[in-house]
Amino acid sequence: MKNMIFGTGPLAWWVMQTLLERGDTVALASRSGKINKPLPENIEIHACDATQPDEVAKACQEMDAVYFCAMPPYNKWPDLFPPLVVGFLKGVARTKAKLIFGDNLYLYGSTEGTRINETVAHDASGHKGRTREFVARQFMMAHERGDNLVTIGRASDFYGPQTTNAVFGEMFFKPALTGKTANLLGDLELPHTFSYIKDFARGLVTLGNNESAFGEAWHTPNAPTISTAEMLGLIEAELGGKVKVRAAGKTMISMLGLFNPMIREVKEMMYTWEEPYIVDHSKFEAAFGVEITSHEEALKETIAWFKSYREIKE
Repeated sequence: MKNMIFGTGPLAWWVMQTLLERGDTVALASRSGKINKPLPENIEIHACDATQPDEVAKACQEMDAVYFCAMPPYNKWPDLFPPLVVGFLKGVARTKAKLIFGDNLYLYGSTEGTRINETVAHDASGHKGRTREFVARQFMMAHERGDNLVTIGRASDFYGPQTTNAVFGEMFFKPALTGKTANLLGDLELPHTFSYIKDFARGLVTLGNNESAFGEAWHTPNAPTISTAEMLGLIEAELGGKVKVRAAGKTMISMLGLFNPMIREVKEMMYTWEEPYIVDHSKFEAAFGVEITSHEEALKETIAWFKSYREIKE
């Protein structure tokens, strides 16, 4: 199969690797046509402005499947996400490619601690959640119109190699690996589903290769839900020592947000860290089975990557 991946972030990277392991042909597309890491042999990256349908149609013309993993800056979603998706969908509609969208859970809003499955209402009240609801709706409308076959895979807060912009990303591991105090969010004792980036990528590829997946949204499989404190304990076990942490609540986030627009955006999503946040992937499991990496193994790989990443940066 010929596959095009829009985006160059960690999800796009691991979707690419998963497809390559299958023996598929893969290309990447981004606005600049550049990526800040060496690509595997024979992998091309194309410059493509996804807001421009003509450019999208040209890039995707011969593709069997297109994975949409692109995302504007976190603090600019309401302005940049809608035109990005609308332009992309208009362009890819001129092709016969199947579409697989890597989504998150923001569109559901607060579920007040109940398990989150695919039937939960899209009740987000914040601007990022509403933007995500708009985006997901555009993809499903494209399927309903018959423009393309479309499926959506959703994951919770993810972590893993290459994943620097996450709660268990650079803002945690940089201080944790240097003996400084690392910041976490909310109530550390509450259960919270964390998605391993490689499992998310594998789930999206599974969806893209099963005809029965199209026309629906799916929660890709995750390791069993544990608390943030338990995740911290697994990290400490792998590091062989305690990690100093500080749990930030809404007040601290509000103060830090006065000086940092990216942190300011976190405030809207604090409900996910102040109530149980448990994601149900039983629909996916019943349809396709599961292949899940344990948190222990995932964190071993994640920590090894952040150690090498730190060495490179230093």
